[in-house]
This record gives sequence, C-alpha cells and structure tokens, in this order.
Amino acid sequence: MAKPADVLKIAWVTPFLTSQPALIARLATCNPQTLQPHVTPVWYDWDGERLWISAFRSTRKVKEVLKNPRISVVVDTDAPGQPAAGVILEGQAELVEDKAVVAQWAQRIYTRYLGVEGILAVDPQSWIVDPQNRLIVLKPDQIYTW
Repeated sequence: MAKPADVLKIAWVTPFLTSQPALIARLATCNPQTLQPHVTPVWYDWDGERLWISAFRSTRKVKEVLKNPRISVVVDTDAPGQPAAGVILEGQAELVEDKAVVAQWAQRIYTRYLGVEGILAVDPQSWIVDPQNRLIVLKPDQIYTW
C-alpha cells in the first residue's frame, strides 16, 4: 500500500483535486452508536496536504465527525470522452472552529465553486461569517487512486 506522500507525487493527483470547474466531493461519516454510514456531497479545497471541507455545525456530518472523526472522501469524475478517474482520501478529521481560519478557507472554497463574482452575492457573504460555519479538515492517512 502506497503512503499518501507517494500517491501525491503521481502527476495527475494534485491537478485533479484542484481542477476547475471544481468537482464535488462525497464525504462519508459514520455514527459510532448506530454504525449507519452517511454520505453527503460537499464543497472542498485541497492545499497539497489537507482537504478543507465546508460544513455547518448543525449538520449531521459535523455531529458525526465530533462523535467519530474517522472519515472517507471520494472525488471522482467520469466525464464523457475521458477515462474515469478518482481519488479516495481516508483518515481522522479535525473540526476547525477558529473564526479567522474558517472565514479564510470558506472564502477560498466558496470562490472555487461560485467564482470571483459569485462569492460577492449576499448568501455566500453571509455564509462566510455565519456563527455555525465550520471546517472539516482531513490530512489523509490513506489515499487511493484510479
């Protein structure tokens, strides 16, 4: 099994995770009491080492990360005319609540999905400073590609 640092040296992985238009990731969490997996689409940004995921405190994904920080995230595509490709990232997540850090990364994530003009709209501006806004951050222990 390859180490994350080795996988990240594969030429297409970082450009894939940072591609524009931005791909939607799917985050998998699991409640340790019920053992019921929960998968949800999320917006994210990749800094070369960590996946930063936009999340609100009131959501099931955040509540489950607080109970069980082990998560999996898949980013994949099967665009017509191109081979299927994907990256699975696994490990222990951290919930970031520091308002300055959340605002900085929320701005980056929302701009990535909405564009420079789209981020200026009322809704994304309010999301950035919303007291419920958090970040789920994953420095993966395992990375798989295809």
